[in-house]
Amino acid sequence: MNPLYNLGIRLYGAGIRLAARRDGKVAKLAAGQYEALSRLKSMVEPGARYIWIHAASLGEFEQGRPLIEKIKRERPELKVLLTFFSPSGYEVRKNYPEADIVLYLPLDTPGNVRMWLETVKPEAVIFVKYEFWGNYLTQLKRAGIPVYLISAIFRPGQIFFRPWGGMFRRMLRCYTHLFVQDERSRQLLAGIGVDNVTVAGDTRFDRVTDIMASTRDIEGASEFVKDSPFTLVVGSSWPADEDIYIPWLKAHPEVRTIIAPHEFDAERINLLRKRLGDDVVLMSELSGNPALASGKKHLIVDCFGLLSSLYRYGDAAYIGGGFGAGIHNINEAAVYGIPVLFGPNNKKFKEAADMIACGGGFCVTDRESCASVLDTLYKSTADRERSGKAAGSYIQSQLGATDRVYSAIFST
Repeated sequence: MNPLYNLGIRLYGAGIRLAARRDGKVAKLAAGQYEALSRLKSMVEPGARYIWIHAASLGEFEQGRPLIEKIKRERPELKVLLTFFSPSGYEVRKNYPEADIVLYLPLDTPGNVRMWLETVKPEAVIFVKYEFWGNYLTQLKRAGIPVYLISAIFRPGQIFFRPWGGMFRRMLRCYTHLFVQDERSRQLLAGIGVDNVTVAGDTRFDRVTDIMASTRDIEGASEFVKDSPFTLVVGSSWPADEDIYIPWLKAHPEVRTIIAPHEFDAERINLLRKRLGDDVVLMSELSGNPALASGKKHLIVDCFGLLSSLYRYGDAAYIGGGFGAGIHNINEAAVYGIPVLFGPNNKKFKEAADMIACGGGFCVTDRESCASVLDTLYKSTADRERSGKAAGSYIQSQLGATDRVYSAIFST
């Protein structure tokens, strides 16, 4: 890459190290990047054949996960190196059993890239959705190593399609093939001369369907929703979301709510409990004593790994993040055939627009619009069932991306 890009990467690295002094999460990222090369050298098996899969964070990992697991099923002779950029991905999935090695991705400097590729010698590389690291891509192309982008989605406002985006367009041309979610993305890429593109869909739909098929009973959840006239499951809730839906809950004390806050440290849980009132029970409190859930109005999920199964207990779901950086995974809820609500910051998510169009999803912009939608879903069983069926049918219509991508990469 050009000197300006490399300078930018080094300045970015310096910013990470500076921020690490006062932010524990960034400190984990800085330490993980620093240690990644030495750890890789100690973990790589000589002569082993590696497929390197990179996901920026946890959401991208969930998109890549169906493909990882299919590779391990179909090609057991291959080993998987899984890398993350964000601590929110690595710290949660560092012990993921289907990957042979899990590491942070070292900073995209020429020296790091050269040592990384010389050490692992991957047979192929798969980046998930939004990863465009210029030195990695350039060196992979020069080395003749196939590199793919999967579940990608492009929008007109992105830098690739701007007059000054030439450097980033060159990054796109390093990919052996790009698998995109929709036809609009393919057309945008064709408009800048990138034609090695297939509309394969989004592998997240396959993932949530797999999760639903393996869902499990959650201790205390049945007791909690027993006799509830309406249960709302809130996934990845932020304080800004709580400003929107909690007033409706206060006006409907007969409703039961399962809330999974995006973060659940002690301070966050205590603040949420204060907002909800006295009739609150924590998921951790139900272990070995599910009867504690009986008669409570609000169940707060204070642990990882349960939310995707808890949606099955809901009549509707509210998905957080839409009043902040962007909505979280609406497909995890919709796969159970229930309506989904979410905030206005959803423009980067094709499934949100599709869900609204089919009648299975609802964008709420303030307390009043949220209350209006919830009132309708609560009071009208017919409307609720109609919306839920539309949501579930939409998920089913989107399946198959994992098989399409796998066949294109590994059957050639």
